[in-house]
Amino acid sequence: MLKSNLFSQIKCRILPKLSSQVERWSGAETPTLYYSKLGAFQQVELDLPQLTVPYRPTPWLSNTHAHLLYFDVIRKNNVQLEYDQIEQLTMQDGGVTAIAWYGKDLPADTPTIVMMHTITGSPDSMRELVKDLHRYTGWRVALCVRRGHGNLPMPVGKFCLFGSPDDLREQIAHIQQSYPQSTLYGVGSSAGTSLLVRYLGEEGEQSPLRAAFALCPGYDLETGFDHMHRFYSRYMAKKVLNTFVHPHVSVWQSNTGLKQLIAQKELSQLHRSYFEFAGYASYADYDQAINPIHVFEQIKVPLIILNAEDDPVCNIRNFDPYKDRVRELDHVMVVTTKKGSHCGFYEGMRNPEAWSTKLMADFLKLQHARILKEEKTSKLKAS
Repeated sequence: MLKSNLFSQIKCRILPKLSSQVERWSGAETPTLYYSKLGAFQQVELDLPQLTVPYRPTPWLSNTHAHLLYFDVIRKNNVQLEYDQIEQLTMQDGGVTAIAWYGKDLPADTPTIVMMHTITGSPDSMRELVKDLHRYTGWRVALCVRRGHGNLPMPVGKFCLFGSPDDLREQIAHIQQSYPQSTLYGVGSSAGTSLLVRYLGEEGEQSPLRAAFALCPGYDLETGFDHMHRFYSRYMAKKVLNTFVHPHVSVWQSNTGLKQLIAQKELSQLHRSYFEFAGYASYADYDQAINPIHVFEQIKVPLIILNAEDDPVCNIRNFDPYKDRVRELDHVMVVTTKKGSHCGFYEGMRNPEAWSTKLMADFLKLQHARILKEEKTSKLKAS
């Protein structure tokens, strides 16, 4: 009898208190939503109920650096995925990009997720997101690999940390040509969000991407690296040079800014110095052509943006100047969580999985269901 009462007390009193303390310690909180009550997301709390309850990060990953280490080192190196094809494409100026296909043999009308990778991303580094999005949606994934990434040849001396909207247009045109019956959706991760948002803003209502999700953007590229943790700033600057510059020194020999670029130690300094390598005469020209913040308000398809308040790479302060404006935009919603680090957002104790990827999948499936319903209604009216 005493044992029974003891177990009952542990179950009813001690365990709930302990669970509550673990949640507080790990940073479990309900996400904060920034959106217009009159726009495309006015029913978001009904459509995506996971945004109305706490995101509970994996307790042993509550430290932002441990979370990022787990994502960037452990998970990236342990996810097994074999792409159906990595198809190289020659751009109009002779440069080389690629599309890494997964789910290529699915029915022709299966939706396709057009994915944009990270700042030094490759098909290998994006395997987890590709695999999980395919698993949650059952859709085809087309990872758009930028110039110089994934060991692509660099016959033309040009690379851009955030990609080229013109190159993306050629890649999307190829995807459309390959699967003309497939509805397209966009996903950008970290630096890939800049390309995604820039493209969506430039295309406006003509965008072939019917909805999109941006994971951990830096917003204004001119200031986006200013708040980055110094360790990651120096680490990423070195990684950029080792990926795009040192292996292709013969391509850059005629570039007058080569010596200055190689000398840069911080990513913010490197970013302001490399415009000539991206094909622009000045930083101002580069910024006007690439920075997504200049066309952010022209987006006309539903877009969810997700940031973590403890992100040491794309600091949440980058979002501060745009909070009020986002609440006035019809097609954009920003979601922030207390924890999640940079592109991690893991939950679960034994086998952590990315909460963010489930949110992406649910959002894109919701948008696709709406599109199918609208198309069916239009056909009925026409008949």
